[in-house]
Amino acid sequence: MNQQQIKQLETELWASADNLRANSKLTAAEYKDPVLGLILLRYAQNRYEQAKVAIEVAMPETPRGKLKPTKEHFLAAGAMLVPEQSQYDYLANLPEGVGICEALNTAMRLIEEEYPDLAGILPKNYQELDPDLLRELIRVFNKDSVKNLSGDVFGRIYEYFLMKFSMSGAGAQEGGEFFTPPSLVQLIVNLIQPDHGIIHDPACGSGGMFVQTGHFIEEHGGKSVNETIKCYGTELKSNNAKLAKMNLAIHGIEGKVIESNSFYSDPHDLIGQCDFVMANPPFNVNKVDKDKDYVKTDPRLFKEVGIPKADNGNYLWIQYFYHYLNATGRAGFVMASSATDAGNTEKAIRQKLITTGAVDCIVSVGNNFFYTRSLPCHVWFLDRGKREKNRDKILMIDARNTFRKVTTTINDYSPGQLLTFAAIMNAYRGDSDAISNAVMQLQAQAIEQAADLIEAVNELRQQCAGIMFNNTALNFKAAQLELAQCVILAKDADYAACHALLQTFENPVPRLAALLESYKTQLDTDKKALDKKDSTGKKRLDEQGKLLRELNAAINAYQNRYCKSQVGEPLHDYKQALKDWHHLTQYFPDDRYADIEGLCKIVDLAEVAENDYSLTPGRYVGYSIEVDEDFDYQKRMTEINAELFALNENTNAMMEQILRLGL
Repeated sequence: MNQQQIKQLETELWASADNLRANSKLTAAEYKDPVLGLILLRYAQNRYEQAKVAIEVAMPETPRGKLKPTKEHFLAAGAMLVPEQSQYDYLANLPEGVGICEALNTAMRLIEEEYPDLAGILPKNYQELDPDLLRELIRVFNKDSVKNLSGDVFGRIYEYFLMKFSMSGAGAQEGGEFFTPPSLVQLIVNLIQPDHGIIHDPACGSGGMFVQTGHFIEEHGGKSVNETIKCYGTELKSNNAKLAKMNLAIHGIEGKVIESNSFYSDPHDLIGQCDFVMANPPFNVNKVDKDKDYVKTDPRLFKEVGIPKADNGNYLWIQYFYHYLNATGRAGFVMASSATDAGNTEKAIRQKLITTGAVDCIVSVGNNFFYTRSLPCHVWFLDRGKREKNRDKILMIDARNTFRKVTTTINDYSPGQLLTFAAIMNAYRGDSDAISNAVMQLQAQAIEQAADLIEAVNELRQQCAGIMFNNTALNFKAAQLELAQCVILAKDADYAACHALLQTFENPVPRLAALLESYKTQLDTDKKALDKKDSTGKKRLDEQGKLLRELNAAINAYQNRYCKSQVGEPLHDYKQALKDWHHLTQYFPDDRYADIEGLCKIVDLAEVAENDYSLTPGRYVGYSIEVDEDFDYQKRMTEINAELFALNENTNAMMEQILRLGL
């Protein structure tokens, strides 16, 4: 299954599951855990079936026949020996009269009894859901397209559902995010490169940092994830800790997650032992009791200036991350934007941290990266094993103008943008080939995206075969041949030709609509000119009318599929890949790092001291004005004006109500 097919399956599964919720009385928060539990159950069944085949073949023969596989055999194969009443097929085939809610609760209990590490984390509140809704949900995850999925694809589906629940606000009432946006997790992982040892996240939410670390290790061809790293997480919220344990289980990652408050405890006792620390801690947490003895004597704080007077926990977190690291450890964490310039005791702590030489890089992130808040943030990177040449330097990256729009209210980073940031970091660390290697990777991405686009067009052509593609006036064969040239041009590294050629295939729907209108006009003219006694002419016009209706239906089918991501999404991805490739070659034409105004600059500690120990990249990199050619500014202004009009209308209505009440 290729990436496009996986994305399409994720979308279809979510749409089906969310449609069921929309027709129930459940909130997204009430629905989240039972659905994620079903995904885990389906994953366990798939892993069991896949492992069972190989295990049974490998079982030795005895005089009484082959030995029967045990729980230990399945564990060695990275699977569970799923009890019969917990198997997905058993649940999917239960007769209508059997209570499905209790059957699911029993299925979860039986798995927890067999596997103590999962005790207490699987949902067992299915009695709160409507039985008919549950049966439909079970059918959603029992499709043929889901039954044979491998573990890594299930992990992606689990993460996708976590993301969509986060976007819908599920969990927001619990006091913050349980899910860090994937592009920020990927940014952290790419820049600290966690490829060995102890990984710690003291505010682990649903465990996304550990999962992405696993992906990083797999992509870089090392040993198995569990041979390479040991994961330790701490999480305050009980439900989030359960999500993290389920997330690790579904990805086959061994880890220890403890439900605890990191402000008042260090449950894993990892000070000075971590190779990597990654976190997205809750920002600006107030009411931390700094009079507690534990806080006053906390060895994770700088002794002289460790307890900030400000009523938030930002500079407690920052110190924890530093002190968890061993002598060569690296940390990457998300932090409130205010922290880079905070004054008073927070400034004193920041100055102390800067003088250790461990501050490696600060990245400014723009608005709209989080699903439940729109504020900007910074991502901090620490490196206690920084090479000597960089001990008195800090890399500043201002990424506020670098992003990809997902919706009008959500942004993220494209794979090419993430690759660019990693190339800048690697070049700063001394890799002289980092930029040239990234250029080759971005070129390869453009070629891959072009191939995906051609595949999508070919598939669409088959689905919409007939009159629309056979009509030479539509000229789709020519457009398809032109598109195929994108791959050749990408291989020749001819960005300008790629971009120019792409415009010929940008969106044929308006051309089709215009052609259809001309057909309609001609048909109406012919009808008016027709002699009523001309039966041959009437028959000919009836045939033309039928042809027109078929053409209209074909164009509508094409437009629907085009707009619903079948071609539109690969086309968008290809355009983004071209843009990212072009930008990197523009930034660094000599394939060597250089300070780029408005993007990046390597500063020394003397310059930081002159700027009052500010760690805000915008102070150092300067400003450049970039116009996003792909962004529809006119459409956005129309949306903003409509929003303003609606707000004014609400204001006027409220004022009239106040006047009527005499307030």
